[in-house]
Amino acid sequence: MKSVLAVALAVAAIDQVTKVIALDRLVLGVPVGVVEGFVDLTLVMNPGLAFGLLGGVPAPWRWSVAVLSLVALIVLARVALRVLPTGGWKGVLAIGFIFGGALGNLVDRARFGAVIDFVDVHVRGYHWPAFNVADSAITVGVALLAFRLLVPDSVLASSRS
Repeated sequence: MKSVLAVALAVAAIDQVTKVIALDRLVLGVPVGVVEGFVDLTLVMNPGLAFGLLGGVPAPWRWSVAVLSLVALIVLARVALRVLPTGGWKGVLAIGFIFGGALGNLVDRARFGAVIDFVDVHVRGYHWPAFNVADSAITVGVALLAFRLLVPDSVLASSRS
């Protein structure tokens, strides 16, 4: 469990540092091109859930989003207790990434009442909702966890030989 905590704290720290930089150097809603026609840095304050879901709910209800985040962390802790004993380094990384990302976004909700997003990916007029390091870590962690749960190590070991 110490390894999971170390990964989670590292992810949350990297997330918070990038958000401090974004807040310092970006203007709310003004895109800065990184890769023309594909990636911009655009500061967005997201009061909703992932990808802006429930972003339009009245301010007093926004704390329910934080409560939902805490419930999700409790559920994840239960999953972690099942996965970690046999999960190896993939389980540690998966749970650590998810916990760290959730912690990073929870810190934002506590500080600002919204999550700081700043990576804006778009292709030919189609925009992916803005995201941040925490969101990326959660996505990678969930993918690793799904892979770990769906593909047993015995399958991977037999494919190597």
